[in-house]
Amino acid sequence: MQQRVKVKPNSKQQKITESADGTLTICLKSPPVDGKANEELIKLLAKKFDVPKSYIYIKAGLSSRNKLIEIDI
Repeated sequence: MQQRVKVKPNSKQQKITESADGTLTICLKSPPVDGKANEELIKLLAKKFDVPKSYIYIKAGLSSRNKLIEIDI
């Protein structure tokens, strides 16, 4: 399963919202430094979709706010 995600790092709280087109907007507490925001993103998505973290890959946009995520279910 592939999912489009828009990430907002340095937010005050973690939250996930879904827009009408199916894109997830994810607010992360971590800064976008040294991959910390990406780690938090994977951890949060693993919890949301109830899968191990190793099942989630960032396919595109590793250093971008807009990412394409692959989730093995």
